[in-house]
Amino acid sequence: MESVPYIAALTAVAGLVLAVYFYGVVRRASPGNARMVELMEAIQEGSRAFIRREYTWVAGFVVLMTVLIAAFLDYGRPWGAIAYISGAVLSALAGFIGMTVATLANARTAEAARSGPQLALPLAFRGGAVMGFTVAGLSLLGLAVSYLLYVEWLEVEDPFSVLTAFGLGASSIALFSRVGGGIYTKAADVGADLVGKVEAGIPEDDPRNPATIADNVGDNVGDVAGMGADLFESYTGAIIAPIALAAFIPFLAVGGVDVPITIDRVPELFLFPLAIAAVGMVASIVGAFMVKSSGSTSVHDLSKALHRSTNVAAAITVVGVVVLAYVMLDGSEAVESWWGLPVAVIGGLFVGYAIGKVAEIWTSDEYRPVKKIAEQAETGPATTILGGISAGMVSVAASVVLIVIGVGVAYWGGEQAVEGLGIYGIAVAAIGMLATTGVVVSVDAYGPIADNAGGIAEMAHMPPEVREVTDSLDSLGNTTAAVAKGFAVGSAALTALALFKAFEASLAVEGHDLSLDVGVVEVFIGLFLGAMLPFLFASLTIDAVGRAANKMIEEVRRQFRDIPGLREGREGVVPEYAKCVDISTTAALREMLIPGALAVVVPLVIGFIDVDALGGFLAGALVTGFCLAIFMANAGGAWDNAKKYIEAGAHGGKGSEPHKAAVVGDTVGDPFKDTSGPAMNILIKVMTIVSLIFASAFV
Repeated sequence: MESVPYIAALTAVAGLVLAVYFYGVVRRASPGNARMVELMEAIQEGSRAFIRREYTWVAGFVVLMTVLIAAFLDYGRPWGAIAYISGAVLSALAGFIGMTVATLANARTAEAARSGPQLALPLAFRGGAVMGFTVAGLSLLGLAVSYLLYVEWLEVEDPFSVLTAFGLGASSIALFSRVGGGIYTKAADVGADLVGKVEAGIPEDDPRNPATIADNVGDNVGDVAGMGADLFESYTGAIIAPIALAAFIPFLAVGGVDVPITIDRVPELFLFPLAIAAVGMVASIVGAFMVKSSGSTSVHDLSKALHRSTNVAAAITVVGVVVLAYVMLDGSEAVESWWGLPVAVIGGLFVGYAIGKVAEIWTSDEYRPVKKIAEQAETGPATTILGGISAGMVSVAASVVLIVIGVGVAYWGGEQAVEGLGIYGIAVAAIGMLATTGVVVSVDAYGPIADNAGGIAEMAHMPPEVREVTDSLDSLGNTTAAVAKGFAVGSAALTALALFKAFEASLAVEGHDLSLDVGVVEVFIGLFLGAMLPFLFASLTIDAVGRAANKMIEEVRRQFRDIPGLREGREGVVPEYAKCVDISTTAALREMLIPGALAVVVPLVIGFIDVDALGGFLAGALVTGFCLAIFMANAGGAWDNAKKYIEAGAHGGKGSEPHKAAVVGDTVGDPFKDTSGPAMNILIKVMTIVSLIFASAFV
């Protein structure tokens, strides 16, 4: 049993070695001609400049939180503060590495598209896989080493609270990276689309459009670096939640447990989460080698080729978890039925895939919802927007039903394992959802690489058949992004629930029994405040995109107006790309502060006023945050792919009135799916983990 953290660390290292191997594969591929290299380097420089400035700003917040942890928490001096910084640094590093490789892979994918999707698809996937296995590898390695360091080697006081501080560090970077990167990318995207496509009538990514470089930079800082930090945080939180919960089990009302659950008596419940993650890592490594394209540009065929990796990884994980549970839990003095916890884990895995399938159905042009939105574009932007809103709302209903089923199955599995500990089953189900994070993130990060490849193909005036390949890859990327967001928000709901229960137990340690009776006025007030906050957060982030986009639109219009020959495409006339990059950078950094700070400040303020109100607040935020996240991600993805469906030739094709209506719908959906929606899952977890960490200070 003592070897589990070491095995987890070794599998994490194996994942990182695979990331290095895939980096070499990408690096050796040809980046194309001089114009393509020039564009690639411009995107690289803009991305690095933004990340440097963003991390400089976020460093100030990390320092402030480190001081608060050290000042208010006994275990924060020094270990909690050190763990917090470790989580923040590894999260930032994962995002930076993934973004760096993505900006190398874009031109190389465009060049590979000359030979068709059979070369371009695997190359884009491998570029994304560097991000995927860096995220999963650094997270699992950091947690395994932290477990060994704080629990076994140093034997620090309250080691599991120290591990929770590691998770808060990851969450802090993820929140600002998602919000800041999302504001950046959508400000550039909205400005480029509205002025370029609608007003000027020029193609997407046309080199005459001053916002194109900023738009491509945004794909990397928002959809790669931001997404990488997001999934790092999700994966880390999913592993930490059941470990923290196990530490507080003696303080929960679990009458069916005859044996005291402590690390000395029953180590299985503390080590099982790390073991699941190790199995998932091995499965992901095998799945990563399964991506091969048949050469068809059909989105359906490309999707089958890409999702083969996740399907293989899931199948291996199912078998591996059953074997693992039998080896670890059969014969344990605290576990009644060894098969109960694997039922919970596998249930979580299948619900995660089912939520991803819901996202695919409502965002892929292979299915009716997107085709219906494209039809509604025939009658203008208003009906297009109404169609997307309706599709997003229906997808919420399907996703909520699935998450309820997942919670029920996981709770039942936990009860079969240890009577009275169904909540632990829910906690490990979240790991089941994210066990194959290595390939899930790989498939997601593939999308921005394909999008950038299409932009470079357009700006470098590559042959139309190349753009046809990159467009098909890009259309698939929108669907894979929605699927990954479904995994992230689904796991967020289960993880936040487990962390909430640990928060309740932490208060019990301090002698306070948390009330969730809505008849208690403090709880009722907190419930309403929690239900309100995700809407306020969404409003702030959408407004931020709107303000930044307004500045971008004005700048693009100015350049079209003031630079002679730019709009006409006169030879030798080049837009001032750098000014648009600077507008997005400055706006994103300024606008991310208030929404990001809300997630930390509000639960702290409410907690120091009344702890029961904080309990109601967290419950309200969890429910509405989950629903808003699903709605915004799927509505935005549906609008985007409806536009691409029309651009492929349906309903009049590019330049038609339905196309212009679809562009407006896509513009509305951009901040939905890439800024506000993805940040919701981080919001609900950050607020819960902040509350857990500061629980003793509240009481």
